Amino acid sequence: MRIKFISSILLLTCLFNSIQVNAQRQMEKLGRGLIAMRQNKDSVYVSWRILGTDPDDIRFNLYRRSGNGTPQKLNSQPLSKGTNFIDASADFNLPNSYFVKPLLKNQEQAASAFFTLAAKQPVQQYLSIPLRTPAGYTPNDASVGDLDGDGEYEIILHQTGRSRDNSSNGLTDPPIFQAYKLDGTFLWEINLGKNIREGAHYTQFMVYDLDGDGIAEMVCKTADGTIDGKGKVIGDSTKDYRNSNGKILDGPEFLTVFSGRTGEALATTDYLPARGDIGAWGGPGGNGKNDNTGNRVDRFNACIAYLDGVHPSVVMCRGYYGRTVLAAWDWRNGRLNLRWVFDSKNGQNPFSGQGNHNLTVADVDGDGKDEIIYGSMCVDDNGKGLYSTGLRHGDALHVSDLDLEHPGLEVFGVHEIEEGTKGPGVAVYDARTGKILWKGSEDEDVGRGVADNIDPTRVGAQMWWSGANGLYDIKGNRIGNQPRSTNFLIYWDDDLSRELLDANHIDKYNGGRLFTAEGCVSNNGTKSTPALSADIFGDWREELVLRAYDNQSLRIYTTVIPTEHRNYTLMHDPQYRLSIAWQNDGYNQPPHTGFYFGYGMQKAPKPNIVLVEPKK
Repeated sequence: MRIKFISSILLLTCLFNSIQVNAQRQMEKLGRGLIAMRQNKDSVYVSWRILGTDPDDIRFNLYRRSGNGTPQKLNSQPLSKGTNFIDASADFNLPNSYFVKPLLKNQEQAASAFFTLAAKQPVQQYLSIPLRTPAGYTPNDASVGDLDGDGEYEIILHQTGRSRDNSSNGLTDPPIFQAYKLDGTFLWEINLGKNIREGAHYTQFMVYDLDGDGIAEMVCKTADGTIDGKGKVIGDSTKDYRNSNGKILDGPEFLTVFSGRTGEALATTDYLPARGDIGAWGGPGGNGKNDNTGNRVDRFNACIAYLDGVHPSVVMCRGYYGRTVLAAWDWRNGRLNLRWVFDSKNGQNPFSGQGNHNLTVADVDGDGKDEIIYGSMCVDDNGKGLYSTGLRHGDALHVSDLDLEHPGLEVFGVHEIEEGTKGPGVAVYDARTGKILWKGSEDEDVGRGVADNIDPTRVGAQMWWSGANGLYDIKGNRIGNQPRSTNFLIYWDDDLSRELLDANHIDKYNGGRLFTAEGCVSNNGTKSTPALSADIFGDWREELVLRAYDNQSLRIYTTVIPTEHRNYTLMHDPQYRLSIAWQNDGYNQPPHTGFYFGYGMQKAPKPNIVLVEPKK
């Protein structure tokens, strides 16, 4: 009888786990994201999306309507390879509108939204978004979300005025956020006010559809005097908590959910955790309570994670040099509810002092629910510490299937070796267990590092870092010369390997310069990061978002290089999509898929997602 009971329990446990693993994540319902660009004086490059839920045998017919004429099918046979096409027969004296119709079982489905090239459109490969940049401000980090339910992305832009690092004294200008449609239509503006300091470590803004209504929200830290997109003030606008050093170490701190449609504040609650003892967040060289200047207490991170495997939660964080706290919130049915709080509490436990200037989110244990890789440690989906490597703080972090000979995902990171400490400056570890698989640059302070497949002749990820003096495979074997940049990555050309993105140009490893965005400039000083790099429209390759030199527009650049490689949009891979949400966090990092994507890859796994129909 006891054996039967235990067997029943085991069966129910296996069934429950199977349900958890097989639960479908709610994700945004995208359109085809069709884009058309003048490739040269004679031809137009057209590209569109495959969705993560499309059947493998989906094909397409591409149509063009010139002027007010009858739409003309451009392909003689259904398009079954890469989702791009070169149109060499357009009349550029007329406006040309393009759209696709999917083919399923030889039956045409409903037409996509169309994209129109204006008459006499110049040869260029970018969309220009005119901005309402306030005097003295500069466009900085951006994010994307479907703010109106039309199946295409809008841009949410952080406009920065005078800013200060946490370690510096001085007043700053209020952070400002603006939303725009891709055609340049201005939607709303949020001003966080004088009680939120401006700088890379203060305001991490999360844009995502948190409640499953098909419309993205924006979530960030707010304070007395924040003005929402409807002009409504949060808290008391008469309060000014800036001290003589320009720091904000007193006064209430809030967390606010804003409507993506209007910028209206939908809900506001106390920010968790509160400052508490500002000297308890760690100091230089360790976890001691020796920083009372407001440097360590105001270090913030944020992300989106599917903690139940179905619905997204927003996770707001504070601290990484000493005490570290993560608070997970659910936005459901118009209510903001606390799911859990992780708190390292003191500077002595293994989870203190392990954070980065960034983080990432991935399902490291394959149970369908996400974990937060917080630099050198990992927090489980239930808010409990999963493991700590003890490698301490770092500036760069990359997580994907980097080593095809090792099961699961791997983490590559670089680490600061503070005065009086020892350890590796570079390490690779198992994302599920924290077991260190390789380490290097012993006792060296390493500031930057990258890992991904950039060599189109080799399978698997390569890695390099500042001072590496070479390119290495993921096992630590030197295999070539070090790339000229140690920064961002982008899928741009016709192969499956990634290219090197730095400042306003894209290079091929061992292949030279592919592209330069003339008239544009990158952000964040020597880090030279884009406003955003993401698969915003077109096929699976990524777009590059940069600000114009005069700060009066954003340009969204897209590749015009044809490829026959076929893949669903990267935005329907859950880990990649969450990477875009956290890309603005701290020291920006490039996004990664939750599976190996690169030379020699297997067919991309079907994402276990369900697309949410927008509510009108």
